[in-house]
Amino acid sequence: MSPPQPPPKEVNVSEEVQHGSAWERSTRMPGDMVVGETSTTEDDSDHTGKTNVNRWLALTALAFMWTSAQAPLYLFAGAPVYIYRDLGGLSYWVWFITAHLLATAAIAPFVGALSDLVGRRYVAIIGSAIIIFGQIICGASIDMAMFIAGMGLTGIGTGINELTALAGTAELVPLSHRGYYIAGMVLTVLPFMPSAMYAQLIAAYSNWRYISIVTTGWAFAGIVLTILFYFPPPRARVQGWREKMALLKRTDFMGGFLSIVGLALFEVGILAGGYQFPWTSARTLAPLIIGICAIAAFVAWQLWGTANPMVPRNLSKAPRTLALTMIITFISGANFFSVLLLWPPEAYNVYGHEPVGVGLRGLPFAFGVFTGCIVSLVLLSRFRGGQIRYLILGASVLMTVGCGCMALATPHNMHAVYGILFVAGTGVGGITIPVSTVATIVCAGDVIATVTALTIAVRIVGGAVGYAVYLNVFVQRLVPELGALVGAACARAGVTDPVVVREIIELTAASLVKEIRGLPGVSDAAWLAIVAAGQQAYANAYPWVYYCSAVFGGAAVVASLFLGDISEMVDDTVTAAM
Repeated sequence: MSPPQPPPKEVNVSEEVQHGSAWERSTRMPGDMVVGETSTTEDDSDHTGKTNVNRWLALTALAFMWTSAQAPLYLFAGAPVYIYRDLGGLSYWVWFITAHLLATAAIAPFVGALSDLVGRRYVAIIGSAIIIFGQIICGASIDMAMFIAGMGLTGIGTGINELTALAGTAELVPLSHRGYYIAGMVLTVLPFMPSAMYAQLIAAYSNWRYISIVTTGWAFAGIVLTILFYFPPPRARVQGWREKMALLKRTDFMGGFLSIVGLALFEVGILAGGYQFPWTSARTLAPLIIGICAIAAFVAWQLWGTANPMVPRNLSKAPRTLALTMIITFISGANFFSVLLLWPPEAYNVYGHEPVGVGLRGLPFAFGVFTGCIVSLVLLSRFRGGQIRYLILGASVLMTVGCGCMALATPHNMHAVYGILFVAGTGVGGITIPVSTVATIVCAGDVIATVTALTIAVRIVGGAVGYAVYLNVFVQRLVPELGALVGAACARAGVTDPVVVREIIELTAASLVKEIRGLPGVSDAAWLAIVAAGQQAYANAYPWVYYCSAVFGGAAVVASLFLGDISEMVDDTVTAAM
């Protein structure tokens, strides 16, 4: 007869337990392991690695969440000229991109805690609903400020859906197969690969506002699938109002406030400097300095100011590898957005304004990203994490070489540029999502949501900072080129009125070349000469963007050299079985 066993100890939600800090516990998603739980494996659970029908349906819902998070920015960024031609806001239209990115980065770290409060399923529904509402605002906008607000709201939904899709997929499948399944999820973005083509055709032959119908319809399909099929494993840890109040008290709202304010003001300063206002202007220096101080205060707060930091102090079993993945993620985000957001205008301004042509020029990079992502994820699982150094190194080299070679683009070598774009896209795609997957492997199973949120935030912040820097460099180079080349073309065409010449240069800078036709003294022949001069001016300015991207890429190459072997951490564990 066995001796009597002591009664099980009651676990208090506020206790510090061996699974990590309070913030780590607060950011676990439904289905994460908690005290007393164990993960399942293919060998010891009824939920083997063989995906059952319920899991397939849940993964389908997650895939729709993923694509609904990507579509709005990809589509609207493909037709900015048509948008600000209609809404105005020439001096600040770039904020519809930046606001979307910053909103996504800002919300991501809080999604885990929100999921604990209302459940992952309901958070996913909320995320899709926010995207739908934001896209309705965009489609109904009467000015650029309203459109920026709509894209900012959409960014919040994007952050929720992207995190839910990545973390949810990672938790539902064996750890060793995460690369395969996330690659499958990425495959669902295939219909949106020609996003620049769609945007150009819709905007040119109908109305750019109809883009919001496409994005809203896809998000609606996602919310329906989520309601019908996404039922992640329930949690018992945070149910009563007392537990939820305790969770709210542990949430690092101060850290979130400092990070959002710091990043937003820093972006305002970077975008304004030399573009809207001189670098010595108070309108540039004030937000820049305050933003830097807020970021410094955020770092200090995380290190010494709170017991429950927004960024947990002990996230990983391989902290060096995790830190390197964050560095590479930041850099890949900067390069990804440098091409994703600056190439469509370059394709428009350097190679012509015909919508189908502009759309076709966007395909090589999009399919390169797609190919690189799929191949890298599949190889990650195929080698079970044993070759990540060479995998990420190869992708970093392709990204650096491809983005750097974009500086060779001229108005006369478009066919060569197609190949360069594909190489650059393959490199960027081989890093962006695969590195995030590596981060989820090296972290503990109970902080997958936290680490996924951090990788999303770091990638998007890198993209926002990179975009601001690249755009600023581009503008500084473009202005003198336009003055010299377009001004000379006007003189040769007999357009000598200084007011008209100035307006021609301003319209060319805004990519509104069709409006030049109606100006006094501009004949058809003069218009063609002026447009050609503008194309050359753009071609002379864009290379400096890609020189900067090559510097960023070099840092990613160096960082990838120090990645360690993670094969010992890769097994068949399933964090949240369905």
